[in-house]
Amino acid sequence: MDLGIKGKRALVCASSKGLGRGCAEALAAAGVELVMNARGAEALLATADDIRTRFGVPVTTVAADVTTESGQVEVLAAAKDVDILVTNAGGPPPGLWSDWSRDDFIRALEANMLAPIALMKALLPGMIERRWGRVINITSQSVKAPIAQLGLSNSARAGLTGYVAGTSRQVAPFGVTINNLLPGIHDTDRATALDGGVMQTRGISRDEARAERMATIPARRYGTREEFGAMCAFLASQHAGFIVGQNILLDGGATNATL
Repeated sequence: MDLGIKGKRALVCASSKGLGRGCAEALAAAGVELVMNARGAEALLATADDIRTRFGVPVTTVAADVTTESGQVEVLAAAKDVDILVTNAGGPPPGLWSDWSRDDFIRALEANMLAPIALMKALLPGMIERRWGRVINITSQSVKAPIAQLGLSNSARAGLTGYVAGTSRQVAPFGVTINNLLPGIHDTDRATALDGGVMQTRGISRDEARAERMATIPARRYGTREEFGAMCAFLASQHAGFIVGQNILLDGGATNATL
């Protein structure tokens, strides 16, 4: 399928690895020019070189922490008038409700709610003026069904979801869509870290921890960055203009809900 976005420009945050990289690769395969961001310069440059070589699209890199104001300034200076925005940031650490302080919640909000909102506020006006734009926020399946040990993520991402619900309806008349992708367990560094938590808590091996977690997924496996990226690219495409303010689960059926 021709996604109809060849020659468009996209900012993809946290895209040196994991789900962000999957989105960047899928957009590049559709002919989209990329502005890629991540905190680690070495991994970012290596990923950007790989994408340039494989897909032949221009790629600009910005090594900065997009969860900070200074990092946002750097990223936005490079992004300028992008047509597509993919927001993404690593989730806060797991824990118990009794352990989290106000500062822990502030850090979670800065990364997983306020940073995406700041990027949208900066880039939506240009999309509205050009009468075309796509925003895809990578959130979590936990906004559909909370995960107890991920209370910081539950809280911050639910706030972003509420913001998108209202804002998406306000910008839709101008040909701009905002939607959220809700990943379940994918085979990324985040999954590896959470596997490690299960290993430590249960006193089991990594293979046993993965097997236990896979057993909770009807698909009986972890997702891949490639299939996640494909959905991201579709939401960014010319075919997705009637999809507005939606929260799309990619979790292998793990969230036990009718809607």
